[in-house]
Amino acid sequence: MTTLVAVRKHDQIVIAADSLTTFGDIRLGAQHDASYDKIVRHRDNYIGLCGSAAHQLVFESLLKRHPECDFGSRLAIFETMRKFHPILKEQHYLNPKEEEDDPYESTQITALVANPQGIFGVYSMREVFEYTSFWAVGSGKEVALGAMHALYPRLRTAEAVARAGIEAGAMFDKNSALPMTLYSLKAAGG
Repeated sequence: MTTLVAVRKHDQIVIAADSLTTFGDIRLGAQHDASYDKIVRHRDNYIGLCGSAAHQLVFESLLKRHPECDFGSRLAIFETMRKFHPILKEQHYLNPKEEEDDPYESTQITALVANPQGIFGVYSMREVFEYTSFWAVGSGKEVALGAMHALYPRLRTAEAVARAGIEAGAMFDKNSALPMTLYSLKAAGG
């Protein structure tokens, strides 16, 4: 899994991720992985993916084939993910089953999106949330959220808060490690 965070503070928006990939008990660290960055850029959007290592290549392929996709608002992200779902099933052989009693088929994708419009969380049933200050996903999310909650009022920048979240995840989550990747952008209207 991973530790992935997004932070909005003042006019700065930041997304950051750890760099470790795991396959069961095997760890693939950044020093051995030519593609350790878990954040994909599409126009002015940064999309951090966690879960299966296959998600990143699949998502890069989707973005290349569908450059018109829109991540600029909660509804736009939902519509993009809704359009991607049949493509994921038909062209990328997605297994949409999680639980028998799930209300919808799963995309099996959890992501954070950061762009000048804000920070958003995307979940497997195509749920999309917009966050006002910070959020984390992945196996290190609990410790990252705790660190960011404690430090958000004390630290001056979104970057400092994001770094604290990733560092906490890398310290306490067995599936996360440094170095981190971090992208910073200016909020719209900021």
